[in-house]
Amino acid sequence: MEFGWNEGQQARYDEVLAATRAAFPTGPGSGHGFYTRKDWLRLGEIGLLGACLPTEVGGQGLGALDTARVVEAVGRGCADTGLVFGAAAHTFACAVPIAEFGSAAVRERLLPELAAGRLIAGNAMTEPDAGSDSSRLATTARVVDGGVVLNGTKSFVSNGPAADVYVAYATVNPKAGFLGVTGVVVDRNTPGVVVGEPHEKMGMHSCPAGAITFEECFVPEENVLGGVGQGAAIFQHSMGWERACLFALYLGLLERLIERCVRHATERRQFGKRIGEFQSVSHRIADMKLTLESARLLLYRACWEMDQGKPAVLEIALSKLAVSEGVLAAATDAVRIFGGRGYLREDGIEAALRDAVPSTIFSGTSDIQRQLIAKETGL
Repeated sequence: MEFGWNEGQQARYDEVLAATRAAFPTGPGSGHGFYTRKDWLRLGEIGLLGACLPTEVGGQGLGALDTARVVEAVGRGCADTGLVFGAAAHTFACAVPIAEFGSAAVRERLLPELAAGRLIAGNAMTEPDAGSDSSRLATTARVVDGGVVLNGTKSFVSNGPAADVYVAYATVNPKAGFLGVTGVVVDRNTPGVVVGEPHEKMGMHSCPAGAITFEECFVPEENVLGGVGQGAAIFQHSMGWERACLFALYLGLLERLIERCVRHATERRQFGKRIGEFQSVSHRIADMKLTLESARLLLYRACWEMDQGKPAVLEIALSKLAVSEGVLAAATDAVRIFGGRGYLREDGIEAALRDAVPSTIFSGTSDIQRQLIAKETGL
């Protein structure tokens, strides 16, 4: 049993890891095509999509820390990081706010489908002029009898081209900043929803992302999350789950990278020696291990604080920063350890680097995390 985990918790991790490896036999790295509906249903069977959702809707009812362990196990067992990322975004940015703030009708209709993988969800927040500054939304929600009417474009929606339902954010008053932001649930087949073509991205190739446009799109009142003007608080709540639990997938990726680097350093010989005997290689692997364990402790602490009902703003920001910057540095070192092979796609090491880069951007950039840390420290 690993330090700090009871037998039941460790058994769940081992079970999820084994199930993931069986469902997604690990190739060298992320695939080049988009994930399939069959992939998504497998994630539902493994338990990833409903880990933190209530048991009455088909979830497992896990807290943040146990949920993070599930995500970590899937991230370690599945080499397709884009698929795991898409699933985590579906869960934390979409299913969580629906579970916490959705009407009874919306919860009953959507949550069992989201948990099982029969539906795919996309989070529609980012706009061309509203990335880190989410108070500057240009997409509007005009209040009308029976609901709201959306108009505007979301520039980058992970899962967007494949999604069946969106959790979108718009403003009832652009001058009101955060106070005007409103969260809504929008079905893909709603009149006025225009789904853009998938973006061509640096990494996360299997997770389609694209623009979503709303043109006089009517959303019924029961699909408004929490209430008009409550969107900023709802978004921040979901971001807490995303910044903590989603990034556990990168702990799994780091674990997998270290295993591959150790194996390569043991088998590869140069100048009559295993390359692991050279300090330039062994010290890089030691640094990767230090990065993994340090980031893991910060992430587990952030999730534990969440489970205690605490805001955990500082802990989550520290965790997100440590994991994202750490996995980027470690993936770069992995390429160096593999040398020329690390630059070739067939070994999948360069895929890990490409998949690591966006971790420093989405869910709040590294600079935004540093700003939060400074503020929470008293500056």
